[in-house]
Amino acid sequence: MIFSRLRHRSPAAAHAPAGTTGAAGCPFGHGSSPAAAPSSVAPSAVSPASVTPAPFTDPAEAAAFLRQFHAERPDSGDPEPRVRQVLDEIERIGSYRHTTDELAFGARLAWRNSARCIGRLYWRSLVVRDLRECGSADELAEHCFEHLRLATNGGRIRPVISVFAPDRPGRPAPRILNSQLVRYAGHPKEGGGWTGDPAGGQLAARAADLGWKRGDGRFDVLPLLIQERPGEAPRWYELPDDTTLEVPLRHPDHSWFADLGLRWYAVPAISDLTLEIGGIRYPAAPFNGWYMGTEIGARNLADADRYALLDEVATRMGLDTSDDRTLWRDRALVELNLAVLHSFQEAGVTIADHHTESDRFLRHIAQEKRLGRPTPADWSWIVPPVSGSLTPVFHRYYDPVDPALRPAFVTRTPW
Repeated sequence: MIFSRLRHRSPAAAHAPAGTTGAAGCPFGHGSSPAAAPSSVAPSAVSPASVTPAPFTDPAEAAAFLRQFHAERPDSGDPEPRVRQVLDEIERIGSYRHTTDELAFGARLAWRNSARCIGRLYWRSLVVRDLRECGSADELAEHCFEHLRLATNGGRIRPVISVFAPDRPGRPAPRILNSQLVRYAGHPKEGGGWTGDPAGGQLAARAADLGWKRGDGRFDVLPLLIQERPGEAPRWYELPDDTTLEVPLRHPDHSWFADLGLRWYAVPAISDLTLEIGGIRYPAAPFNGWYMGTEIGARNLADADRYALLDEVATRMGLDTSDDRTLWRDRALVELNLAVLHSFQEAGVTIADHHTESDRFLRHIAQEKRLGRPTPADWSWIVPPVSGSLTPVFHRYYDPVDPALRPAFVTRTPW
């Protein structure tokens, strides 16, 4: 897809350097500085009252973001009055508030900076919903449902982000516990193995402990779990039927494929990353693009720790599975991906193929280069998991990834 590329290559993430996470790297130490020179005063002689605590929001990050906002929007005028206003606010209360334009600009830049996303050509088109005044779990859930309706758009998927309240000094904001707004539950079998999606097993168990009546199907949509404050039990919310468009999967050449009873949801809305803009952290900021077919066909449905369907598809195809050298997995994988693309297209639901999206990513790089901007990219995430060497993104190097680049989507800091 687009945004959902932030989450899929868990094996690569497991081998990432320590401290790298999320879309464009990990959070770095706010207010950090080089080691201080040795002091002539013994530590025990320093009065605690003489130590100034670091501000909740890093003023250097705030100033850098505001200057970038004004630099890329020349009509916004001289940045320095706004910078002085914000630095004064941080000094007084430890943080500050973005204007609506700053918030929208920052959210779009976080997408542009996402080194693991192949779909960044569309970053300017992101619809930004400013929901910072939403205060309760009930309200947040309703806005998440509306997010899905807006993003689904009758099948013509729109990139949307809903930005809820930021963390404030002494006032952590609510969190969405789901990794995506729509996700399928996993149900452990008594003799081992899973029914459904193992990736949804932990959340399904937690929701059941809270009172959710879990089913036993392969494609049971998980409820939304929202936690308002640290130490409080999450609240769970069933997703209304009109928020979850699902596509039944069929193959253009094999009629038996429909008998497998497979389907997938249309909107991949990531909901467990923090949006960081100018030192402000928004822990609930679900966002979506649209799927790239390989995310469903080569990862969600094919990975051994997910739906693991390659054996079943290969058997239905009559392939010789007795020897790896028959390439039965490769052949089954291609047909599974073909079925995904065919089904979404027949249903009128937006989806990208990995060849087209690779070409578009190189267009994005060329556009950014003309504007004098680098395009940091993580090769292991940009190259598709199917037929990688057949795509143009395989045969080149990319600008290095800077884990400190902001704005960004980053791994959420636990309470």
